[in-house]
Amino acid sequence: MKVGIIGATGYGGIELYRILSNHPNVTRCNLYTSSDEGKPYVSVYPHLHDLCSDQLHPLEPERVKEENEVIFLATPSGVSANLTPKLIDDRVKIIDLSGDLRLKEAGQYEKWYKKTPAAEHVLNDAVYGLSEINRSKIKEAQIIANPGCYPTATLLGLAPIVQNQLVKPKTIIVDAKSGVSGAGRKPSIGTSFVELQDNLKIYKVHEHQHIPEIEQQLHEWDKEVQEITFSTHLIPMTRGIMATIYVELLEDWENKRLLDLYKQFYKDKPFVRVRDEGVFPSTKDVYGSNYCDIGLKFDPRTNRLTIVSVIDNLMKGAAGQAVQNFNIMFGIEETTALRFIPVYP
Repeated sequence: MKVGIIGATGYGGIELYRILSNHPNVTRCNLYTSSDEGKPYVSVYPHLHDLCSDQLHPLEPERVKEENEVIFLATPSGVSANLTPKLIDDRVKIIDLSGDLRLKEAGQYEKWYKKTPAAEHVLNDAVYGLSEINRSKIKEAQIIANPGCYPTATLLGLAPIVQNQLVKPKTIIVDAKSGVSGAGRKPSIGTSFVELQDNLKIYKVHEHQHIPEIEQQLHEWDKEVQEITFSTHLIPMTRGIMATIYVELLEDWENKRLLDLYKQFYKDKPFVRVRDEGVFPSTKDVYGSNYCDIGLKFDPRTNRLTIVSVIDNLMKGAAGQAVQNFNIMFGIEETTALRFIPVYP
């Protein structure tokens, strides 16, 4: 297949290129940008020297549709909402890595993203691409709304207990930390080395745009589970997300029984690895890979479960999950081009 990457100069775009250029079912990657058209890709990413001769093409929707069978949109929020309707075609499938198509209620998007939402018919057609949970719908989809990085880590950590309706309503607290690449490639004071090195920052307190995305999915699984407390922090590292989740359960549980529940839930999900009792993952354990690693421990003293969920925000939190969804959509083995051993140390 021929695939197009819109937003190829961003971190999500280059990560998509790294995966798709080695995908056995992809014959060509066409690269599109609104800022560096006409330049060789290697001039933007010199590490591709002698590995890539591709040029960056201007973003012309009709041309993009003609040249590709699948289009990945690795664009900032606000771009896909306007661009996707121009790309819809019976011959083309679309995988959107931005947040524009994830929220089903346009008013929620306006409230949290402070931007104009996509057209209602586009939102209705977009399938939420949480690969491990939504496989059957992904297989039939024409448009995929790829989940956000924080929601992926959080929802995979919570899915087994929320889907089994074990959670006491309004007790979910998520303390999440991300590497700086999650903020994108555009430079800013807040993500500069001097501001961030030897520092730890909380940001968007009670205002993060991923909150309604997480709540929307949790509510779909269990209507009693609605509002959550969700905090995000930037830490001075390049990649990785750790979501530490605290939740009260409706009944007392033994830790072994909870671990058995999680391992059974994810037994046929190749990219979710549940740790044994007393073992918790770190972000380095999944660095550069499409894995989500989960550890958990129940505290009978407080009746509270602590869940630790880690991912690489550019892989399982973005490009890796997008390619996983691409594989599922086309009936390709789900792990194709994604069986990277995590980079360590």
